[in-house]
Amino acid sequence: MANSALVFATRKKYLYPRRSGGGGDALVAHDLSRGSSGGTRGAPLVPAQRGTAVTAGRGWWPRWADRAGRWQQLALDLGVVVLAGLDVALWSPPPDVDVQTYSNVLSWVAVVALLFRRRFPLATAVLTFPGYLVGWSQLAAIFAMYSVARHYNRSWQTVVGAVLVFVPRTVLWPPEKFFEQDIGDHLHNVMYGFIVTGLPLAVGLLVHTRGELSQRLTELAESREREKRLHAHSVLAEERARLAREMHDVVSHQVTLIAMQAGALQVSTNDADARETAQTIRTLSTRTLEELRQMVSVLRVAALDAAAASQRSLADLPELIAGCGVDVQLSVGQLPESLSPELSTTAFRTVQEALTNVRKHAPGVAAEVRLQVNGRDLLVEVRNEAPAAQSSRSSFPSGGHGLVGLRERAELLAGTFEAGPTADGGYVVRARLPLRCPPRARR
Repeated sequence: MANSALVFATRKKYLYPRRSGGGGDALVAHDLSRGSSGGTRGAPLVPAQRGTAVTAGRGWWPRWADRAGRWQQLALDLGVVVLAGLDVALWSPPPDVDVQTYSNVLSWVAVVALLFRRRFPLATAVLTFPGYLVGWSQLAAIFAMYSVARHYNRSWQTVVGAVLVFVPRTVLWPPEKFFEQDIGDHLHNVMYGFIVTGLPLAVGLLVHTRGELSQRLTELAESREREKRLHAHSVLAEERARLAREMHDVVSHQVTLIAMQAGALQVSTNDADARETAQTIRTLSTRTLEELRQMVSVLRVAALDAAAASQRSLADLPELIAGCGVDVQLSVGQLPESLSPELSTTAFRTVQEALTNVRKHAPGVAAEVRLQVNGRDLLVEVRNEAPAAQSSRSSFPSGGHGLVGLRERAELLAGTFEAGPTADGGYVVRARLPLRCPPRARR
């Protein structure tokens, strides 16, 4: 598991969204140290992103859907203009009404103004007012009223828009025609004024409220999803804390006893071979204790900087090969100057586990370690020869979890892992790891 996968972020800013051959070893050590020198901070475990941010980069379908939505909106706007234009063109004034040229001009101005109703709804309503007052552009005024209510909801702009529609419907032009009407005609005009104004106003407010409700439901669903992820990470954090305690209290204690016993044996014995063996056991035990402490600190840390916790990388590969007790031939191709910490650690652990298995199950045989870039992947391969005899295999116990862990590490980086016997009786471990880790690998 990658280091950053052991991090559980608890900082509040992630919980809620904001609005809105000879000399070969030296050459290898140089290249590898350059390759692991660069590091990047891990991404937050639970990024609180808005729904619009999450949709970025999802493929051709969302882009096509957005494009289709824009065309649909354009077709709707043109349809509105055409309907309003037909309303003006097909209007037949009463025989006793002398239609002036300016009335027709202002009516068509009201129709053309509908092209801007989405961006400037109130200005559109203002432009429809003269044409509705002195001519006939009632449908244009209704569409403008809807846009104002849809955009501004319950605000002073909505009141102004309603007045700009209500007044032309109740006041006749020219003014003398208005004063010639009796009270019944005035009441009739007021009644229709409320209808012509109220219907688009109600529909616009309804659509606006529905949009707000839909947005809040989406935010609620996203909030619940984040809550589920936080709960899952909380459970994982508790399990990691328990595991850290077990590693510290049990495993570290046992390894410490091994180191102490090896040290006592090194001091008390006069046998040079036994003293050298005890020294090796003590060194390996001490190194194991250091790595256990590092792992416990990673398991317990709760900040994002845990990704930068001290971990073994490809820069430590020469040291690993020198002390593994296996005759290793190391072959390293041209690696990138910078490798992510997750990739470098996974590659190192793959080589470490493979060489450990060679030492345990095929002692005395040589191994070949190969690292090279193949396309966009880093290829890590460890191959050993066949043992001299079946009986020469070591009887070290094996939990069977090492290769499983390597497979999990590779899959966390969206890579592949395979291990198995070769045709000549040897064994090969091969991991293919992407040079560019996907975001989920750093979570």
